[in-house]
Amino acid sequence: MMTKEEIEIFLNPIPHFPGVYRYFNKDGEMIYVGKAKNLRKRVASYFTKTPESRKTRNLVESIDRVEFTIVDTERDALLLENSFIKEFRPRYNINLKDDKSYPYVVIKNETFPRVFLTRNKIEDGSEYFGPFTNVGKIRSLLDIIRTLIPIRSNIHNLFIRVLDNGKLKVYPEYFMKNGGSQLEMTLEEEDYLKGLQQVRDILKGKVSPVISFLKEQIKTSIVNMEFESADILQ
Repeated sequence: MMTKEEIEIFLNPIPHFPGVYRYFNKDGEMIYVGKAKNLRKRVASYFTKTPESRKTRNLVESIDRVEFTIVDTERDALLLENSFIKEFRPRYNINLKDDKSYPYVVIKNETFPRVFLTRNKIEDGSEYFGPFTNVGKIRSLLDIIRTLIPIRSNIHNLFIRVLDNGKLKVYPEYFMKNGGSQLEMTLEEEDYLKGLQQVRDILKGKVSPVISFLKEQIKTSIVNMEFESADILQ
């Protein structure tokens, strides 16, 4: 364990800003990733409070150094944290003794594929991402995704449904639910699949392509004088 002086030196470079922190052991292995509204305060809590579990005690005893990334919003922190966990699978974030106990995000193999959480993997050609150890965080991530990209979540969705002509009808209520305005739109399958690719990128931790995609969508909406659409995307 670190002494009080060592802890002060350890915490000194960490700012009081929102962001994502990453712990490494003496072998240089990333062992834990977390996000915080106040990086200094959150990291300090690991060393100034008595760990509630043996797992946390083992984590603290293994910490050799910390790296951090400052972000602008909690949404950015959630996406970045998810990206690091998916790429590096830190041992104290991922504990896969029984994959069946953790949920996956599934993109169903169907027209206008639904996207939702499931604990059952079915060999039907659908895509599965995960498993995810923190159900609350992945639910929050899906909520963020749905505010940006119209996607179906279940077959009885009240806000989005497939029409007889094969197009996807998006009702004004969908945008009202997500903080938008009285906007109604019909999506071609090709456009829906473009949005779905952004969902895949987010779940894989590839945030940059999604940001570029949304910026282009905003520009297109403004050029077409669809200011309500642009406001929703922002």
